[in-house]
Amino acid sequence: MEEFRIKAGSFPRFVAPFVAPLVLFFVVILLLGAIFTGSTPLGAAIGLLATGALLAVLAAKHRRMSSGTVVRFTDEGVELTDTLGFRVHLRWPDITRIDVVDTQLANPRRAGRPGGVRVRVQALRSVGLIGWGLRTVPPRIPGWMRDRLARVPVDPATGRPEVTIPLGEFDPQWQRGRMGDWVRHHRPDLVTPPPP
Repeated sequence: MEEFRIKAGSFPRFVAPFVAPLVLFFVVILLLGAIFTGSTPLGAAIGLLATGALLAVLAAKHRRMSSGTVVRFTDEGVELTDTLGFRVHLRWPDITRIDVVDTQLANPRRAGRPGGVRVRVQALRSVGLIGWGLRTVPPRIPGWMRDRLARVPVDPATGRPEVTIPLGEFDPQWQRGRMGDWVRHHRPDLVTPPPP
């Protein structure tokens, strides 16, 4: 067995999908602060402080996610677990492909005023493993996430859902490293040899 954790320095990639909502939040707070205080500079300071507080919350979530999210490679397959209680298990024979995996960190619904500026949190995109596997979900998850998981395709033969393991979130160059070695050893049909 070999374990891998998210590499240090991944916070900018983690926060990138939240940039548009953070900018909208800053503008709204700046305007509200300027209106209630009668001062644009004071409104800007309030907007910066409030946006900074949201960034601090995201940093804390990223730290918790990074320290508690683990992908394990064994001779049986690949397993992903995280601090929230999600667990995904893919046996080697059940992996169908290597492809782009979208990891949705927040509700993908657009926020903002109809007819005005509307933003949403984009999904993190990385290359990973996709196949028919097992998924354990914590008992309390947001409704949008439960709806999204209910729409996932199911293998007609086994009834298992299609699951994904975003290896690119652990290492964008995973195919050239130890994780790629595991996949090449157990499923050489899925990968090409790494360039020299």
